[in-house]
Amino acid sequence: MSYRVDKTAFKAQTASEASAQHARYYRSLSWQERLKIANYLNSIAFNYPENRPPLMDKTMFSVRARKDG
Repeated sequence: MSYRVDKTAFKAQTASEASAQHARYYRSLSWQERLKIANYLNSIAFNYPENRPPLMDKTMFSVRARKDG
């Protein structure tokens, strides 16, 4: 099965026009919707299941008391 791109769905525009339109769209979303989008994009970028991000390896960190003075 082959897919074809619907070229009528897009229009030519400058980078600044696209940026303004992009910003306007995301500003219109609630913070919850933007958070869902960020979660999805992170899961794609770092290759993990969308609702199961990898756990932090806490063995890499330690807590020490600071000496003041």
